[in-house]
Amino acid sequence: MKQAKLTDIFLLVLLGAIWGSSFFNIKIATYSYEPYTLALIRVILATFTMLIVSFIYKIKIYAFSRNWKIYALVGVCNITIPFSLIAIGTNKIDSYLAAMLMSTTPITGSILAHFFTKNEKITFLKSTGIVLGFSGILLLFFDKLIINESNYLFVLIILLGSTFYSISGIMILKKLKKSGNINVTTSTLIWSVITLLPLSFVFEDPFKSNPTLESTLSLIYLGVVATGFAWWLRFKILSKNGIVFQTQVAYLIPIFGVIFGALILDEQINWKVLASLVIIMSGIYIVKKYNK
Repeated sequence: MKQAKLTDIFLLVLLGAIWGSSFFNIKIATYSYEPYTLALIRVILATFTMLIVSFIYKIKIYAFSRNWKIYALVGVCNITIPFSLIAIGTNKIDSYLAAMLMSTTPITGSILAHFFTKNEKITFLKSTGIVLGFSGILLLFFDKLIINESNYLFVLIILLGSTFYSISGIMILKKLKKSGNINVTTSTLIWSVITLLPLSFVFEDPFKSNPTLESTLSLIYLGVVATGFAWWLRFKILSKNGIVFQTQVAYLIPIFGVIFGALILDEQINWKVLASLVIIMSGIYIVKKYNK
């Protein structure tokens, strides 16, 4: 792959800013939309965006091929479950905290990869990064203004959503590695729409909601920009600069999440939050550095 140019770095920062901004927009969207409905509308908008991208690039979509079961399973684990859990959790905790918790995906991914892949075993240095990353999360539990008995369950829900991202990542690595990024993204989005439809209408009543303009704009942004356009941008960076460069976005997401939470939602950021952010990112750096 080519040496990263200034424009490549700009696109990477842009991707980090978009994904980092998704958390405060999820928070705003939850003011009017219930979790499953929020996730459903978000993936419908993202699916239309990716279908347009697929048409432009003339990429065939295999969502309903004979391998449909793996696309459906990845769609559930990579989109349906985490999108729903993130909406449920972010409704009750600060958006910056959700961004920080979700940034632990590379750490949980390394733990799962140790047991379910052949060549990604945990070494001493990776275990150091894992312990360091989770110690950063643990630090947040010692500040009752950040995590307390009223919201700790929703913190665990966000972490569970992060874990499902890791689970789906292993599935993609083992079953869909050569299936094409745009095809996998679009196919799994289609299946997430199919699986979210009954959840929204059985457990919620989307037609009786009375959303505000602010929440609706945030939801449109989540679907079109933070999901659809961001996945296309990820594919563009990945195809030009490679996986190692593209995964550096993991360091940017929580930073932007904290900045946007403080500036736009006026969420209170104290020294423990900043210290935890540094510790978590240090742990992620060590884990990613010693991953193959």
